[in-house]
Amino acid sequence: MEILKLAYKKHKVWINICKSFGLNKEDSEDIVMNMYIKLDQLTKKGTDISYNKDDINHYYIFKILYTSFLQLKKKENKYRIVKVDSDDQFVSKNNDVEFAMMEQKFNKEFSKLHWYDQRVFEIISSGKKISELSRETNITYISLYNTYTRVKKLLKKKLGL
Repeated sequence: MEILKLAYKKHKVWINICKSFGLNKEDSEDIVMNMYIKLDQLTKKGTDISYNKDDINHYYIFKILYTSFLQLKKKENKYRIVKVDSDDQFVSKNNDVEFAMMEQKFNKEFSKLHWYDQRVFEIISSGKKISELSRETNITYISLYNTYTRVKKLLKKKLGL
């Protein structure tokens, strides 16, 4: 428990370190609280992170804070939060018209492609794995992959995507 008391004496320092990572005050508080929990777990295991009876290892604390920060960022990047205020964002006649025009343009450009390119693109786009298609048709994986990616890039370019 002595380590926690020593760590708490520098609570504002730990908060400022977390803020230097670009966090707001609330997230900084959360990370510092997690650091206290981690320190408590370590001291219960017998780990001594003090320099002497009056001070603790600041680098060790920094590493705990930075690791917690990285874990938080990893979680944030994993999930995308989408806020929806009203249903109008989903139903729009303009969107339907734009989609229909884009579909028409796609079909026009797609019909200009060689039949082989069309068929490979359709099969792989439907969810078939390239490796499965390669085994079934005895066409090399790289040939199918190159055909698919070339068609996809061409269509994106033609559609302005």
